[in-house]
Amino acid sequence: MSTPNPSAYRAPLLSTAEALSALLAASAPVAETESVSTRDGLGRVLAADIVSTLDVPPVHTSAMDGYAVRVADLTHGERRLPISQRVAAGQSPQPLAEGTAARIFTGAPVPPGADAVVMQEQAEADGGVVSILHTPKVGEWITAQGADIRRGAVILPAGTRLSPQALGLAASVGCARLDVTRRLKVAVFFTGDELTMPGEPLAPGGIYNSNRFTLVALLTRLNCDVTDLGIVPDRLDATREALTAAARDHDLIVTSGGVSVGEEDHVKPAVESLGRLALWQIAMKPGKPLAFGAVRKPPHGAPIEGVAETHFIGLPGNPVSSFVTFLLFVRPFLLRLSGMREVAPRAWSLRADFTQAKGDRRNEFLRARVNAAGGLDLFANQSSAVLTSTVWGDGLIDNPPNHAISAGETVRFLPFSELLD
Repeated sequence: MSTPNPSAYRAPLLSTAEALSALLAASAPVAETESVSTRDGLGRVLAADIVSTLDVPPVHTSAMDGYAVRVADLTHGERRLPISQRVAAGQSPQPLAEGTAARIFTGAPVPPGADAVVMQEQAEADGGVVSILHTPKVGEWITAQGADIRRGAVILPAGTRLSPQALGLAASVGCARLDVTRRLKVAVFFTGDELTMPGEPLAPGGIYNSNRFTLVALLTRLNCDVTDLGIVPDRLDATREALTAAARDHDLIVTSGGVSVGEEDHVKPAVESLGRLALWQIAMKPGKPLAFGAVRKPPHGAPIEGVAETHFIGLPGNPVSSFVTFLLFVRPFLLRLSGMREVAPRAWSLRADFTQAKGDRRNEFLRARVNAAGGLDLFANQSSAVLTSTVWGDGLIDNPPNHAISAGETVRFLPFSELLD
């Protein structure tokens, strides 16, 4: 009887949910903050609540161009009222005299004493007199003081990633500067002797390094300070040197390629020699050889916030695998490091307008796009080397393991608009 080889045993691959949970559990937000101009806050993450110091609007305002009136004056049967004043936005009106109307414009303060606005289409002006053709209700076409924001309300909580409309909201309560978490420092490098930069001659067996452009752009889009260490030769010593340099003063190291089990795959052993791997290989397609761990900061380095390790995420080398694993793992990891609380993308439930007769044993992420009928079409070639699928597609179908898809079935769809935001 042969003796079992213990080294031949392989632990079950982690599911995508287990892997993401492990990454997020290790992503304690950075502690350092900075103050930025509200104009420069796009994409940054708030480090403190924004509390309004005023009501918005600060007074009752008109929601229409028209005439401010006292409803009681109209209920007595009088429909022709002298126009006692004209009020535009930014002006301070006088109290409205009984039996009169005020010409008023959208956004203008409502005169004290007025309790309704009649829009101009329901009135006829003749010189200094206006005929009211409609009897309004109290409060009609008036935006009440504080209708949008009340003094003392938290309008944007800490952990909010600032969108254009969030910046406008902050500005609406007078915020000129915002406290945000500092930009994350990310080092990235790429392994593979076959990699060639665009513009250089392509040697036999060579490929152009598309991942360098994709990943640096994705990191830049997340407001990271990116250090691009370029292409690292397929040697263990060169990989160790790159990891050591990257660990010195960065929050995260991202690599592409070299995390599989081939003789020229040096990233995994290099990380294990300089730090640790917390997980390796995910039950997903594309993207199985994803690695997560940490690299010790060199002794002569200046540890960020006293942290002795730099996070490490190793992505596969195939371009679609690298792109998909970044969106599903690196993006939420970085957002959580930045202080965001909710990092999960919103999924859509959409109809599959195709049939996939056989499911894969791993969790598949299929490139698809929304058609004119509101259903999903599948890109014909789902190979992890076909980068055109990521440009053609609108997002990813999250297909469970061993699940065949029938036309008309509802599937879980992750749009790129959520994954790239």
